[in-house]
Amino acid sequence: MTRLLIFGLGYSAKRIGDLAVSAGLSVRATGSDGDVAFGDADAVLAALREADLVLSSVPPGDEGDPVLARYGKALAGKRLAYLSSTGVYGDTGGAWVDESAPVATGRRTKRAEADSQWLALHARVFRLPGIYGPGRSAFERVASGKAHRIDLPGQVFSRVHVEDIAQGVMAGWQALPGAYNLADDLPASQNAVIEEACRLLGVEPPPLVSLEEVGLSPMARGFYAENRRVANGKARRVLGFRPLYPTYREGLRSML
Repeated sequence: MTRLLIFGLGYSAKRIGDLAVSAGLSVRATGSDGDVAFGDADAVLAALREADLVLSSVPPGDEGDPVLARYGKALAGKRLAYLSSTGVYGDTGGAWVDESAPVATGRRTKRAEADSQWLALHARVFRLPGIYGPGRSAFERVASGKAHRIDLPGQVFSRVHVEDIAQGVMAGWQALPGAYNLADDLPASQNAVIEEACRLLGVEPPPLVSLEEVGLSPMARGFYAENRRVANGKARRVLGFRPLYPTYREGLRSML
C-alpha cells in the first residue's frame, strides 16, 4: 500500500487526504486533526521513514518554512508535494501569469522563498489562488453580513474549488516535479462572486462601497492591492487537469 504523510491537515489537505484514502492510499498527518504531533520529532521521523509520498500544506512563518527547518533532511528520497500560493507572482495589473512568470515580486516574500526551496527539493509545487468550497465560500460571507462589494474597476483574481485542488494534487504524483498553477478557467472580480451568491440565495447584494469605507485589515487591503489572472494551461497539459468547477458559477451552484 502506498503511504502518504501530510504535514498540516487543513481545509485543502483534508480533502486531498480523503481522496487519497478513497484511491487506496494509507494516510497519516500532522495537525490538530492528524495522528502525528508535529513537535514529536521521533514520531514524525518514524512516519517519514514509512512514507512514500509527502505533502506539506504548512505555510511559512516569520522564520521561514517550519517543515523544512525541522525535517528537511529527512525528506530525501521521498516523492514530494507542496501547497503554495499564486501570491508569489505579486501584482500583474490584471495580466495573465503562468509558471514561467517571476516570483518574489509581491508581498509574500517568505512564501516565495518556501516555494523556491521546495522546488529545489524536486517537489511538485501547486500554486493556489483563492480557495473556496463547502463551508468556506461567498455564501458564508453573505449569511454573516461580512460580504462586501468594493468599487475597484478592473480588479480581478483567480480562484479554485477545494475539490479541484484535491484532483490536481492526486494527478500530480505521477507528473514530473515542478510548479503547477491549479486555478479555474474564469478569473473574476470579488463583486461578481458576491453578486452570484446573492442571486442564488434570493437576497439583495450589499451596496457598492469604496475600499476606504470598508475598513479592511492591512492583510485584506494587501489582497485587494494585487490584480492578476492565473493561467492553468500547464496543469491541463501535464496533469490532465480539468476543473470539475470551471467557474465560480458551477462551484457555487454545487453548494446550494
